[in-house]
Parts: sequence; C-alpha cells; structure tokens
Amino acid sequence: MMKLVEQALTGDRRALARLITLVENNGAEAHEALSTLYPHTGRAHIVGVTGAPGTGKSTLVNELAKAYRAQGATVGIVAVDPTSPFSGGALLGDRVRMRDLFGDPGVFIRSMASRGSLGGLARATADVVQVLDAVGYDVILVETVGAGQSEVEIARTAHTTLVVEAPGLGDEVQALKAGVLEIADILVVNKADREGAIHTVRALQMMLDLGQPQVTMHHGQAMEVAGLVGLADDGWKPPICQTVATSGQGVPELMDCIADHRAYLRESGEWERRERLRAAAQLENLLRERLIAHLLDQIGQERLNEIIARVVRREVDPHSAVEALLRQVDSP
Repeated sequence: MMKLVEQALTGDRRALARLITLVENNGAEAHEALSTLYPHTGRAHIVGVTGAPGTGKSTLVNELAKAYRAQGATVGIVAVDPTSPFSGGALLGDRVRMRDLFGDPGVFIRSMASRGSLGGLARATADVVQVLDAVGYDVILVETVGAGQSEVEIARTAHTTLVVEAPGLGDEVQALKAGVLEIADILVVNKADREGAIHTVRALQMMLDLGQPQVTMHHGQAMEVAGLVGLADDGWKPPICQTVATSGQGVPELMDCIADHRAYLRESGEWERRERLRAAAQLENLLRERLIAHLLDQIGQERLNEIIARVVRREVDPHSAVEALLRQVDSP
C-alpha cells in the first residue's frame, strides 16, 4: 500500500486509480493511505458544480477542464452518479460527455456511484478529493448527482460552488425557492441560447436582491454554508454567468468569475473559514459512520433482528426500540 502511495505521488496514473479504488472500498489500508497523504493536501482549488438534471453540468465541466488545461493547470474531476435503490447499480455516464478530455495526461476523471448517500455526493467523495489534492492536481471539479433542492452537501466540500440553471425546465418561481440556490457562489445559466434565458436570469437576479442567510436547513438541521452571505459592500455577491457549454460560449467569462471568487476567498480570510467547515463536516460524517458501526457491532445482528421483528409485530414502537438498544449498549 505504501508503495502505491509513493507511486501515486510521483504521478503514476495507474497507481492513482488503484489507490482511489482502495479508498472507495473503505478498508483499514485506505485509512492508512489517507493518513499518509494528508500532509500533502491543502493546495488545490475545489470547485463544486451542482444543479438539476438536464442543466448541462457534465458538458460544462468538460469545457471548464479544457479551459483550465489551456491555462496550464492540471485538473482532477470527480463525477457522482445516482445509484439505483432497486438494483444497486449506477450508469456512471458523465464520462461520456467528457470524451474530449480522454488521453490528456493533465486530466484525471473519476466517476463514483452515490451508493445511497444523500446530499448529491458519495460517501467517499471527500476522501477521493483529498487523494487528488495530495497528488498535485491544481483544480478539482466535483460534479454532484443533480438531485435538486436537497443537494447542498457540496457547500461543505468545495471552496467555490457553481449552481447551474437552464431555461425551459420549469416555472421561474422555482428559482426563488429555498434549497440548492442558497449555496451558490456563482450562478450559471447554461443553454443561454434557448428561448426564455433572460427570464431565468431575471428570476435569479430577483432572488439575489432578496439576500440570503449564512445558515440554511439541511435534512432538518441548521447547517452553516458559505453562500449568498448578505450583500454587504465588502462581501461577495454571486455573479450570474450565461454560458452555452456545447459551444464554449461564456466559459472564459465564467473562468474569470471563478478566479475572482478564489481571490476574494484568499483576501477576505473566507478560504480558512471554509477549510474549517470542510474539516468539521468530514469529522462529523466519519464520527456518525463509525459510531453507528460500533453500536451495531455491540448490539449484534441476532438482537437487532429480534427488535426489528417486534417493531413489525407492533409490540414496540421504533423510538422505544432504539431506547432499549441504547440501554443495552450503556449497561455494564
């Protein structure tokens, strides 16, 4: 495993791919690898790309990667696709739209299945981003599932979050609803050559003029997010960029906005705050995962099956069942 880490750090793409697979499988060796890689992280600019299905996120990511390569930057791409709740499979089709990047040694693309994780990302997304950061990619583009307004986990993973909208996908009132738009650092109206693009831009501008809080609710819990921070004179007001990703129109202007936001983060101290938020979110997720696994291990599968059977027979309600299981764990 250590040899694999050393090879990945020297630019071996095959070793990098194997290392990421190891991290996704989440074994003991993965934790050792991540621990070894962690001192090498903290240099990449992480750019999240989110929005509803059909807005052209994958095509836009493809164009952004090409533009960064033209500037001489290396690019890592993590594309998350939804997993079927029935078959457990995933298409991982985002790479089809990024075929222009195949064969470029300065680009590494990794498709991931969400595997039932909520918030638009996979469980191991943060770890995979960490690996790509450690091996030296300058920019890491993270494309989310595209699930809609609940997809705000990217705000705690990326330094800069692009929310992609497109005209013709529904009532402009959708743009005013709480949810994914509140996390935007930059709003992108893609497919801007379509009829109705100006109406989408106006609706988004109206939403910006209303201002937004720095705290939003995620799965019923308050979550600090770095987006649409009140529109103070010295703050960041999310710009609205219009693009046509299929032709590259508007992508240079979008790149300028991303560069401006990075400069703002560095100059204002916001970069460090977002790093703290990222670290806190990752620790919280890992603690939740480990604690649940530890509790289930202590309870035992037989006892858990017994409690489940009692709940099904309506002999005990789920809340009382959980209390009983916790008392069993707490008792000496």
